[in-house]
Amino acid sequence: MSELRRTPLYDRHRAADARFVDFGGWQMPVQYRGLLQEHEAVREAVGVFDVSHMGEIEVEGEGALSLCQSLTTNDAARLSVGQAQYTVWCAEDGGTIDDTILYRRGPNRFLFCVNASNAATCASWILERGGHAADVRISDRSAETALLAVQGPRAAGLVADAGGSWLEALGRFACADGELFGHPVFGARTGYTGEDGFEIFCAAGVVGEVWDALLARGVEPIGLGARDTLRLEAGLALYGHELSRDISPLEAGLGWAVKLDRGDFVGRAALEAQQRSGPPRRLIGLALTDKGIAREGYPVRAGEQVVGVVTSGTRSPTLKRSVALALVAAESVDADLSIEIRGRAAAAERVQRPFYRRPTKGRNGT
Repeated sequence: MSELRRTPLYDRHRAADARFVDFGGWQMPVQYRGLLQEHEAVREAVGVFDVSHMGEIEVEGEGALSLCQSLTTNDAARLSVGQAQYTVWCAEDGGTIDDTILYRRGPNRFLFCVNASNAATCASWILERGGHAADVRISDRSAETALLAVQGPRAAGLVADAGGSWLEALGRFACADGELFGHPVFGARTGYTGEDGFEIFCAAGVVGEVWDALLARGVEPIGLGARDTLRLEAGLALYGHELSRDISPLEAGLGWAVKLDRGDFVGRAALEAQQRSGPPRRLIGLALTDKGIAREGYPVRAGEQVVGVVTSGTRSPTLKRSVALALVAAESVDADLSIEIRGRAAAAERVQRPFYRRPTKGRNGT
């Protein structure tokens, strides 16, 4: 068994009495003070996540845009310099290789932020398809790059007070280079929590100083446990759950990020065929109307027939009810559904995603 990898902040997490889990081959903090308290801190104020386990792949050169277009389902040509875009990498059969954020840092300079569990796969995938092109340079920056996510309704005010007024000025899914706490960083106004916030990329060697400076300003460290409950409340997909090599972006409800009319890309033919016939499965939101908590892997039933499976589920700390994402046979999504919990059928109702939507007025930074 290979040794788990650690981020540059591992010693700081230990000093903060964090509990750790194995996440995609990384030893990561799952919680510090407690999942519920950390979840509430992000919903009500501001928290910071160490997500330095994520991968970063840079694509530069005259052929950079063409390569990005050939690999992704969305339309990278729509990106102006200083914009970011959610997109998906597919295999030829339409299954998902990874879902990523693509940043356009210059006319011929792009950055993919990929999932930690898929970082090596994505690096190999893109090198196989573009590594020999004379007009493209592909660089895996994962080892040298650290990433922090500052999230919550007070995130904008906090970064502005910390000298990051350029970050506060960014629009949603905008990005820019700048400075924070005396260090050069690349920042974007994106997130994975349903709250306002920022992703801050910096050199691995200085991330400890940036982390310390944030905590000194009262920002609470948040573990992966709360990150998962926050993203589930926001109805966001997690690779390995709502997306996988066996689940297409169309099945996962990500058709808005699949642009079939803009030219060829890996998996386009399979996705076109799936769109014509209709995805065989659909990702839906469910909320229990019965007692219990829906968990990943629990069967979803229409009467006595199993028609799907829970991909992610929890008791929502914000909504105070059990919610779940489930992949269900397309012909059964409007049926009366239940979730099997330890052999018992717990009634559920279909609900729209996101389960939680942040208020738009009366909160700093929104």
